[in-house]
Amino acid sequence: MAILPSALPLAERLAGELGARVDLRGRDFDDVATHLRALFLAGHAIVGIASSGILIRCLAPLLSDKRAEPPVLALSEDGSAVVPLLGGHRGANALARRIAAMIEGAGAAITTTGDARLGVALDEPPAGWMLENPSDAKPAMAALLGGAPARQSGRADWLAPLAEQLGDRLTGSDAADADAPVVLSVEGCEPLIWRRRRLMLGLGAARGCPVDEMQALVMATLAENGYAPGDIAAVHSVDLKSDEAAIHAVARFLNVPARFHPVAELEAQTPRLANPSDVVFDEIGCHGVAEAAALLAAGPEGRLTVEKVKSANATCALALPGSDEGGAAEGAAPGTPRGHLAVVGIGPGKADWRTPEASRLIAEADELVGYGLYLDLLGPWARTKQHREFDLGEEEARCRYALERAGEGRRVALICSGDAGIYAMGALVMELVARPEDEGGVTAPAKRVAITHAPGISALQAASARAGALLGHDFCAISLSDLLTYRDAITRRVTAAAEGDFVIAFYNPVSRRRRTLLEEARQILLKHRPATTPVLLASNLGRPDETLRLRDLGSLDTDEVDMLTIVLIGASTSRVARSGDGGAGAEGNWIFTPRGYARKIDGDLS
Repeated sequence: MAILPSALPLAERLAGELGARVDLRGRDFDDVATHLRALFLAGHAIVGIASSGILIRCLAPLLSDKRAEPPVLALSEDGSAVVPLLGGHRGANALARRIAAMIEGAGAAITTTGDARLGVALDEPPAGWMLENPSDAKPAMAALLGGAPARQSGRADWLAPLAEQLGDRLTGSDAADADAPVVLSVEGCEPLIWRRRRLMLGLGAARGCPVDEMQALVMATLAENGYAPGDIAAVHSVDLKSDEAAIHAVARFLNVPARFHPVAELEAQTPRLANPSDVVFDEIGCHGVAEAAALLAAGPEGRLTVEKVKSANATCALALPGSDEGGAAEGAAPGTPRGHLAVVGIGPGKADWRTPEASRLIAEADELVGYGLYLDLLGPWARTKQHREFDLGEEEARCRYALERAGEGRRVALICSGDAGIYAMGALVMELVARPEDEGGVTAPAKRVAITHAPGISALQAASARAGALLGHDFCAISLSDLLTYRDAITRRVTAAAEGDFVIAFYNPVSRRRRTLLEEARQILLKHRPATTPVLLASNLGRPDETLRLRDLGSLDTDEVDMLTIVLIGASTSRVARSGDGGAGAEGNWIFTPRGYARKIDGDLS
C-alpha cells in the first residue's frame, strides 16, 4: 500500500515483481485505517510504504492472536529499510529479505531473535512443510539460544542455516526415506517434528455423508499406512461434490485446501486406477473418484500409495507425486476451489457504517458485482479490484452473473446498499439457487457455491438513528414498488399496518413513473392516525448531501420525495422534541416513539 502518491513508483515496481496489488490511498487517515484493517482481517499480507507508526496505530485495535495474523511490513519511501512489524514467523521475515534483495542498498530489519541468531525460524517452515507441534517451538528455540545441544534426523535443506549456527552442538543423520519426517531433538525439550506436505488425498462421498464417518475413515487410513495428517498437501474430489460438507470438514481439520475436478478429467485417469468401478461410472460418468482425484493431483508420474478404502458412505485414496522436489508436480492438475458468493450489505453509504465482516468479504473477493452507484460508494475499493457494473432494472442479470462467476471457483462479492436481505439482492440470489435450471435457475456449478449473507445497516435504521428513535416501538417496512408486487397487496399491507398503529418505513416510495402509491398510502393512514403524526423524509443517508426533513402526515407532499428517499411514518404515539443544540436530528428536532416507559417513570404499572 502506498500512502502518498510519491510512493507509487516504488509500489508498482515491487508489486510487479511480487505478483501483488497496489493500493494508493489519500491523505485521509481514517480512510487509510479502515482500508488497512479490512485487508488485515481478510488475512492479506500488507507492505505499507509508510512510517511504522501509521501502520501500528491503524492495526493495534485488531491484534489478538499472533498465530493467526498475516504479515505486515513497513517500507521506507526511499526503499532503504524494510521492517517486519507483524507475522515475522508467518512470512514477514522472508518477505522482508525478498524485498530487500530487490532494492539496491536496502536492508531487512529482522528483529525476531530466532531468525537473527539461529539463522532460521523453527516455527515457520517453508511452503510444503508443516511443523506438527508448533507450541513446542518456542521453548526449543530458547534452549538452543541458551547453548543446549540438539540432534536432527531426516533431511531438510531449509534447516542448513541452523547447522551452520550450532556447529558441533548439532548432530544427526539423513533418513533413508526422503519423505520421512524431520525430527529435531533439543536437550530438555519436546522433539520438533516437521512433515513434508506431499500426499494428495482423494475423497469420494455419498450425498450427505456424515462428517464423523469420513474423518474417521481418513484418520484410520493414514494411521494404518504409517502416515500423519501433516503429510497431506490437499484434499481432492470431483466437482459434483464441491458442496459436500464432509469433504470440506476434513480439509479444515487437516488445514489444507479442498480442490475439485471435472468428471471428464477424472475419467481420463481410468487406465491408472487400481479399482475402477462401473457402478461409479453409471452414477456420475467416471470410473472412480478418490483414486482418480488423488492421481490427477499427483501428476502423470505420481503413484497410488494407498488404494481406495471404503466406508458405508465415503471413499479415500492417497497418491504421491513422482518428483522429490517441493511444490506441485509437473503436469499435475491443481483443481478448482469451491466458489464463494458474498452477498454484502454496505449500509447506506457511510464507510464507517460498514461492518467489519462486510469489509473483510470485500477485501477477500476476486471480483465485485453491483449497481454502479453502490460500487461507487466503495471508492478506491472498487477501482483496485476486477468489478462488473449493472444498471437499475438488471437485478436478475446481476445476481445470475455473480452466481455463475462464483460457480467457476471465484470469490465474488455482490454489493448491495443497506442490508442485502431487505429489499435487495439476498432473496433473489436464493430464488435463483432454489429454482431448477430449466425453470430459470442458475447452472449446477452455480448452485454448489458457498454463500455468505453479510448484514448491513438498513436505511430505516440509519434514518431513525439520525433523527432520534422513531423505531423505538413496533414497526414494519413496506415497499411501495408495484413492479414485483401487486398493487392491491401493497394497499392491504398499508391498511393492516395503519390499523395496527405501526411505525412504517416506506421503501421505494416513488420513481419517475410511479408517483401515486405514496399518496394513496397517506390517505389510508389518515383514517387511522392524526394528521399531526410526524413523518421523516431521509435522503442520501451517510453521504455528503444527506438531508433529513420533518413533516407531518397531513401535509406530506409526494413531490418532495425521490428514489433516494426513505419515508418513515410515525405511529399515533410518536413524538417530536426540540434538540438541545437546535441543530441535531431532523431540522433541529428529535423524533421518537415511546415504548411505554412513561408508565414506569410515573409509577403507573397497574
